[in-house]
Amino acid sequence: MSHLTYTTPPGRGETLLQKFHFNQAVRISNRIEISGQTGTDPSTGAIPPSAEEQIANAFRNVSIILEAAGATKGWGAVYKVRSYHVGLDEEHSGAMVKQMRKWCPEHAPLWTAVGVTGLARGGLVAEIEVVGEVKGDEIEI
Repeated sequence: MSHLTYTTPPGRGETLLQKFHFNQAVRISNRIEISGQTGTDPSTGAIPPSAEEQIANAFRNVSIILEAAGATKGWGAVYKVRSYHVGLDEEHSGAMVKQMRKWCPEHAPLWTAVGVTGLARGGLVAEIEVVGEVKGDEIEI
C-alpha cells in the first residue's frame, strides 16, 4: 500500500490511533479522504451538550485534519460530505447548512445525511466524513 499516504496529527489523533487503530486521513493520488470526525472538543475531547455545538466542532475537527494532511485550500478542496446523525431532525439539518455555508462559502459540496441509532461514544449525535481533491502542488505530506 505504498501508494497510500496516511496522516494522523499529533495529540488527539495519535491517541485515537493508539487506542482504536485508525488514521485520520489518507491521500490516494490527488484525493484526500478524512475519517469520520465527531463533535468532540478538539483540545479536550469533551462532548458538548447541543447538536449545534457538536456539528460546529465536527467541522472544525475536519478542518484540523485537512490542514494536517496538507490540504492548503482546507474545506475549499472538499467535494463530498457524508454526515451521520443520531436523531436527525431540523436542528441537525439547520446546523449542518449553517456550517456548510461558513466553511464552503465559494462552493456547495455533495452532501448525504444519514440517520443512525448510535455513534462510537455515548452522547455523540453527529459525525462527518469528507472527500476532497487537491492538485499535486497544493499538498505537502
